[in-house]
Amino acid sequence: MAMVRERRNQQSVRLQLPPSQQPLTEIGYRFQLPSPPLDGSPDSTLVVSDLEKLSVVGHGGSMSPHLFALKVLRLHRNAVDAWQQAAREVDILMRVDSPYVVQCHGVVRGGNDRICLVMEYMANGSLRDLLLARRSLPEEVIAVVARRVLEGLRYQHGLGIVHRDIKPANLLVSERGEVQIADFEASRMARAPEGDEPCMGTCAYMSPERFDSEGFGGGVGGEFAGDVWALGVALLECYAGRFPLVKAGKRPEWASLMCMVCFDSQPEVSEAASPEFRNFARTCLEKERRKRGTVEEMLSHLLSPTAAQPRRV
Repeated sequence: MAMVRERRNQQSVRLQLPPSQQPLTEIGYRFQLPSPPLDGSPDSTLVVSDLEKLSVVGHGGSMSPHLFALKVLRLHRNAVDAWQQAAREVDILMRVDSPYVVQCHGVVRGGNDRICLVMEYMANGSLRDLLLARRSLPEEVIAVVARRVLEGLRYQHGLGIVHRDIKPANLLVSERGEVQIADFEASRMARAPEGDEPCMGTCAYMSPERFDSEGFGGGVGGEFAGDVWALGVALLECYAGRFPLVKAGKRPEWASLMCMVCFDSQPEVSEAASPEFRNFARTCLEKERRKRGTVEEMLSHLLSPTAAQPRRV
């Protein structure tokens, strides 16, 4: 992802996507992918050449008036599935407008094989970056992260959007120290068919029902519970300073993660943590999704009273 700004003396522009081989209006997404003008008239569409690259950044988010993050999706022109996935991500991004979610300001044409999303620029990177710098976070800061992510999930779930990839790398921090949810590449609308993509997202943060929907009661009615599980894993990671579901120094692998998440006991929470934190994390990490806390329930049982919590990371 690159940090960019618009070049000077540019006229007002409209943002649009290039066409795919298959008209994506047939796929059922609300957002349409218009074609470039074919009548020979001057094209006022913003393209990548209209932008000046300032530097390469790891993740994108909050912005100043003329500073953006550009997320570039490279797609083969004949790869219909990839275009469908891109259309779904753009459609979801165009639905959301919340201070708890990284904002997409539009779409830039990047040639025949690229779609560029103009995102808010998040000056302080991701929560993952913060953990690499600090190793771990105190409980009062984790409470701030939990509240902001839960508020963002409440907003998204209210629109019928399942994120499916909550993790520290997708939780970005603005210049003001406010956490916002980013990256909707794996997201989908609840009750929409998953097709051939039931395991999209990061397996390290997947809930039992995402690994085994039949065995753990996934499917209709339980789409949102996986986001709460993922948040629980992310909060444990903030507390421990490392990925918490495997031993220190080991890399999480799909097969071992699936066995651990589905068949082992509930993930452990350090006894050194406060009783409030242990209870909160365990409620997020209930293996049976019907017993797992909902977003509303977790918001009402946060780690400490609202008045005692700082608002920034």
